[in-house]
Amino acid sequence: MSHQLPPLKPAPVAREVHELIKSRWSPLAFSSDPIEPEKIKTLFEAMRWAPSSYNGQPWRIVYVVQDHPEQFEKLSSLLVEGNAWAKTASLLLLVCAQKNFDHNGEPNKHHQYDTGAALENLFLQVTALGLVGHEMAGFDEEKSYELLGIPREEYVSMAMMAVGYPGDESELNDDLLQRQKAPRQRKPIQELVFAGEWGKPMDL
Repeated sequence: MSHQLPPLKPAPVAREVHELIKSRWSPLAFSSDPIEPEKIKTLFEAMRWAPSSYNGQPWRIVYVVQDHPEQFEKLSSLLVEGNAWAKTASLLLLVCAQKNFDHNGEPNKHHQYDTGAALENLFLQVTALGLVGHEMAGFDEEKSYELLGIPREEYVSMAMMAVGYPGDESELNDDLLQRQKAPRQRKPIQELVFAGEWGKPMDL
């Protein structure tokens, strides 16, 4: 089956970086075409090899595909109204982080940091496979614990993500289309990176 190519919206980088980093972005138009199971497994394998404190691997994923409509409806019901567009995607993920280490039961203060690193691995693999993804903070965290049976004393429900093949942006409403076409931008490096002490401009 042929799929629409991901929309080109490369990052306007100040220095040349890897093409995967330039190409990765978060569109809003998704096709409901199913993702091949092998590709889904590859996404989770990419996530598996992210670095983590003491190799704790605190990330946990609940995923659903549209082929299982009852499960898909259950997970997608967590999305806030403004993220209803994500229900078009073939694959939805809920990303959680384990609060304590397995090896000693002590709190892992890096659990969300490490889970974010694993999700970025997944995001770049999404791009490498010709898919598109979009992370979302807009979901009902409180509802997720009860609805999905997540042990809230052990895990924090962090974010959701839509993954799929690119869709037809002409099917987006005006507000979403404006967001889809908005120019990409980031703060300059000088506001984010300091040389030797806080606030000192980078001297490279």
